[in-house]
Amino acid sequence: MLGTNGGGFFNANAAHPFENPDAISNLIQMLSIFALGAGLTNVFGRMVGSERQGWAILASMGVLFLVGVIVCYWAEAAGSPLVHALGIDGGNMEGKETRFGIALSALFAVITTAASCGAVNAMHDSFTALGGMIPLINMQLGEVIVGGVGAGFYGILMFVVIAVFVAGLMVVRTPEYLGKKIEAKEVKMAMLAILCLPLAMLIFTAIAVVLPSAVASMANGGPHGFTEVLYAYTSAAANNGSAYGGLTGNTPWYNITIANGTLMG
Repeated sequence: MLGTNGGGFFNANAAHPFENPDAISNLIQMLSIFALGAGLTNVFGRMVGSERQGWAILASMGVLFLVGVIVCYWAEAAGSPLVHALGIDGGNMEGKETRFGIALSALFAVITTAASCGAVNAMHDSFTALGGMIPLINMQLGEVIVGGVGAGFYGILMFVVIAVFVAGLMVVRTPEYLGKKIEAKEVKMAMLAILCLPLAMLIFTAIAVVLPSAVASMANGGPHGFTEVLYAYTSAAANNGSAYGGLTGNTPWYNITIANGTLMG
């Protein structure tokens, strides 16, 4: 968890009672995932001689994180309209441990995809459409909320470069950040890095949903089956590792393309 690797001894990962028996161990794991990545914002502020810059970046991460948690929890607590039509209420508990419930499952899902961790204490494949959208978006943004230990912090800095450049154009001033001019070269390099991620996700997804051997690995049809494939390549490109369990990924096609997606991302 501290290294945001996410791998576990048990197939159920952090949902297994031997690894994560109660709310206390769950809290420790969640804090461990965020600890080093969040601390890097302060390190960055000290390195550039302005701790306010670090606090500003941490605040922006915090806003994105809170929005994700609220939406994910609301979607899971609201449950499925199809189940409600049967007169059953109580939120979406499918794929969740009763000792954690909806709140801690949604929180863990947002945390593990905000950082490049990938550990799970619930089945993301069983989340509602909107609830599963938040982990997917977190990874598709490049896991800029905190990011992964040793690598993830630069993700949000690329967006900072783009934001400063656009803001400079809007006020008709030469874009600057920390006293350094942001010129065409910096913007091109930032955009190149940002665009590599969606290319790795979408190219392989587009091929997989029309290739018969890849389609055969999908346990569900329609939008959910498509999301399973998209989630797999998104997780690979973002170096996350979490997955939708309905996709049989241990095939030559998925092993090769997911490995290449990880390298490209």
